[in-house]
Amino acid sequence: MTTKTHAATAAPTMRSFTDTSPDGRPLQVIYAESRQPGVAFAVVILDHELPRIAHWGRPLEYPETLLNAVAALKPQRVSGALDETPWPGVLPTQAEGWTGATRFVARRAGVELFCKFVVGDVRIDAENAALTVEAEDSEQGVALTWICELTASGLVRQRAVVRNTGDGELAVDKVELGFALPSSATEVLTTTGHHLRERHPQRQMLGQERIERVSMVGRPDFDASLLLTVGVPGFGLERGEAYAIHTAWSGNSVLAVERNAYTQAQISGGEVLLGGEIVLNGRSKGDLRGGMADVIRSASSAGSADDDGSNNGASHGTASAGRPSQGGAPNAFGEEPDLDSYATPWIYGAYGDGLNEIAQRFHALVRAQHPELAAKPRPVILNTWEAVYFEHDFDTLKALADKAKASGVERFVVDDGWFGARRDDTKALGDWRISPQVWPQGEKSLKALADYVHGLGMEFGLWFEPEMISPDSDTARAHPDWILKPTVDRLPMQGRSQQVIDLTNPAARGYVFGSMDALVGELGIDYIKWDHNRLVTEAVSPHSGRPAVHAQTLAVYGIFRDLRRRHAGLEIESCSSGGGRIDLGILEFASRVWVSDCVDPVERATIQRYTSLLVPPEMMGEHVGASPAHSTLRATSQELRMAMAFFGHMGIEWNLLKQSPESLAALRSWVEAFKAHRADFASGLVVHNDSPDPAVQLDGVVSADGSRAVYRFTQRTTSATYPAAPVHLPGLDVDAVYRVRPLAVNRELGSDVTNAQSPSGWWNADGVTLDGRALRTYGLRVPSLHPAQAVLFETIRE
Repeated sequence: MTTKTHAATAAPTMRSFTDTSPDGRPLQVIYAESRQPGVAFAVVILDHELPRIAHWGRPLEYPETLLNAVAALKPQRVSGALDETPWPGVLPTQAEGWTGATRFVARRAGVELFCKFVVGDVRIDAENAALTVEAEDSEQGVALTWICELTASGLVRQRAVVRNTGDGELAVDKVELGFALPSSATEVLTTTGHHLRERHPQRQMLGQERIERVSMVGRPDFDASLLLTVGVPGFGLERGEAYAIHTAWSGNSVLAVERNAYTQAQISGGEVLLGGEIVLNGRSKGDLRGGMADVIRSASSAGSADDDGSNNGASHGTASAGRPSQGGAPNAFGEEPDLDSYATPWIYGAYGDGLNEIAQRFHALVRAQHPELAAKPRPVILNTWEAVYFEHDFDTLKALADKAKASGVERFVVDDGWFGARRDDTKALGDWRISPQVWPQGEKSLKALADYVHGLGMEFGLWFEPEMISPDSDTARAHPDWILKPTVDRLPMQGRSQQVIDLTNPAARGYVFGSMDALVGELGIDYIKWDHNRLVTEAVSPHSGRPAVHAQTLAVYGIFRDLRRRHAGLEIESCSSGGGRIDLGILEFASRVWVSDCVDPVERATIQRYTSLLVPPEMMGEHVGASPAHSTLRATSQELRMAMAFFGHMGIEWNLLKQSPESLAALRSWVEAFKAHRADFASGLVVHNDSPDPAVQLDGVVSADGSRAVYRFTQRTTSATYPAAPVHLPGLDVDAVYRVRPLAVNRELGSDVTNAQSPSGWWNADGVTLDGRALRTYGLRVPSLHPAQAVLFETIRE
């Protein structure tokens, strides 16, 4: 999408049109649009049936003509099928002729119900571009509220609330909401991976099939596809119509695309519920069976936090009570919930001409939820993990803090190993008490280190893993009933010598929250690194006797929220063995994510690029590590390691006590360069270019006003062309002139970085001036680099 400037978004609008269908049935079209950022969305409601998507793409000049969508799009009856050929709505059921994968499952007394929802009320909040549709299968006592909104950044999001209006309990086992796609969208992009190699792209053409990505380990996990994107064949980062979906939930979830012989393709998503997780009371019941009421109430009572009105990820609300919240997860802590309802997570849909535009929509949403991150420059971090691992002592960490301060670090984070008997990763998780052996009282206490760090003008951070517990711990020995397990006598298969603590148990949750709350106050903690290192499997709560992933996820959100409410300015990182829990649910509460435990810059090039399709750069933890990398043993240059950490929330994962004065001086200069540009990284547009050369990669951030940009060119391996071909620069104003020049920090390239035998014509302090359109098309030739090297350069509008 080509624009002269990066215009501010305009508030979306919503309108309604009514008529009758060709066969005389009542018809209503609801149309929402935002001219800037250039998105429109429309649904049609035909004769009290659930909404169907009639348009999703660019704004229409004549949206009222969508009243003819029924005549134009409704399929004819064909041989060998039902009387109505499927034309799936947002929640397809067999009652409307849907014969694909089941999208809605509810059972009463163990018997599955086949619901036919009849729309009874349609409410339009035109000011907020929000639509609420009330429907019910009155005969079977199941009511459905469907909510759809067009956000300011052009995302379309929907969620549903299921209520039990009948007698007896109603089990809700599945609600998967969908977006219909145009027939031109036939290529599917997802990401896959494993620990130390998250989010690598994979593509396939869509046949008559269902393709789904399911996360079943209590978090999205490494193999999760942050987005499932379907577009025109060959769609890329810069161009090609594409439609993406994301489930904003940190527990079990699914993303899918499905097309069969009778219908157009539909992308869909939802929470994956385990049997018995959601059981709604009937009209005659007054309390939620299985302890869910206790879980929800205890989330607010632990700590008795007051709502200070700040946006600390505390905007969740019950979707059944008026307009839904702006958040990504159901239910509210601190408010009395409707115990006869289940609210799905928000399911986000994003349309764009290329993945860059789709990513910018998500970035705008997350930034709106976290205005505090733009107001405060992202402090450069040093995390102690790869510097000292479990070898904690005051003198070493004090010396490391001195080196960190001298290198420009602004936040010093003490990682695992400070508590209980935690001298390795086999014991003591859950014993959230400062170890007197490692940190004795007095002048060499952990409090003394925190005070020393604060005295240097840095913030102090501390590592926790609140959701986990070691069987070899005082807490587990005292409270064996606090561990999620499938039976009384059998624990789930162990992972990393740990199990999962049952945060749905009010006593366990109160202990965890109380311990963290007290330490934040005692030590003056400014930042929590919240880790989550074990897959959540066979997760049954001894407290309720039911599967607990859903309630556990809500409890985690509650602790995040309550800690931040009680401690003004506290920031919390979501780490999960690296990038195992990255989604819009946790991002509403977390201040940043740890992208991957792998800080090898060659691996990080892909991991960070595809993480940025959802996460804005200022929330992506990107650290300068050691060489060889601890995770891969690959040796890389310091220049590449620093360049690869430059665009995100920059940090250091490196033992500075063992580095030469020259290395430390170079690190300091790169940190200062990052500080000079970080305001743009926290507000600008992230761009990646499509290159025909798989050996190279270009990433950049264009300032919000379009006047300047910083780009990183990475030579991953040797190219087929030698030197590498010119690269074009996305995101620039095509009607402007730009000066392009290297960042001063890497203006002088040594022979270990470049393999060129003559100087570059523009790699100097003056650079070169070029037309913006020329830079976006033909581009320019970056200095010839050795493999596994990168350089940074900037453009400034003249």
